[in-house]
Amino acid sequence: MSKPVLHAFAICAYRESPYLEECIRSLVCQSEPGEVILCTSTPSPFLRAMAEKYELPLYVREGESSLEADWNFAVEKAFTETGARLITVAHQDDRYDRNYKKALLHAYSFCPDMSLFCTRYRTINGQGQVIPGQAERVKRLLRLPLRLRSLSDRPFIKRLALRFGNSIGCPTCTYNLDVTGLPIFRNHYQFVIDWDTLWRLAGEPGKFICIEKELMEYRVHEGAATRANIENHNREREEGEMFRKIWPAPVAALLMHFYKKAYKAYESAD
Repeated sequence: MSKPVLHAFAICAYRESPYLEECIRSLVCQSEPGEVILCTSTPSPFLRAMAEKYELPLYVREGESSLEADWNFAVEKAFTETGARLITVAHQDDRYDRNYKKALLHAYSFCPDMSLFCTRYRTINGQGQVIPGQAERVKRLLRLPLRLRSLSDRPFIKRLALRFGNSIGCPTCTYNLDVTGLPIFRNHYQFVIDWDTLWRLAGEPGKFICIEKELMEYRVHEGAATRANIENHNREREEGEMFRKIWPAPVAALLMHFYKKAYKAYESAD
């Protein structure tokens, strides 16, 4: 292993996403240069070509694809191959602002005990156009407790940002392995894997640092896993289970009634 670095992006790549190259470019063109790796459980000539074009290491996990196994594999490869302690699990369809890593390193410089770093994001469609809507404004409101930096290590404050839904965009997250340990993901969910993980981390030591700048673009489109989870009702099942984990059943049902309205964002996807 070469000299350890502080931070690395680990891209979880599947099959042949038409947006993967945009994601890679946004990471290799960060204002603060650093390590980027590709990880997959579905190897292909396309992925090998992308890795060769951008001179990125490509790591292949054997076995059936699953979010838990694939994301943990990406985190662990980033750690073992680069020595990085701050790991961002990048999603192949998304784009990152060139100053994402700069903001992350700045936050870490004054808060090395943070367990999680996250940011605001924009939602875009298949053509890269911003999708307007109320969902992100609501999420910003839910994240307000995390602005209390002196209290952002308290489980109650961290979980307050997660009680009424997952207000933290999964692709915006960077995990500090010095605080969280490994593995990061410890559930078998297909949609709320991030929400359940954040809920667990919120109950453990470490601050949640949220930068309210749009430093990432989250893409929704016809081929996205989120759309598939809506169409097969898996999203509804898993989110309902999370609400019941947090709230009594009648409250969970009421919250779920309003939460399902967010699914309509995908009607604007292309």
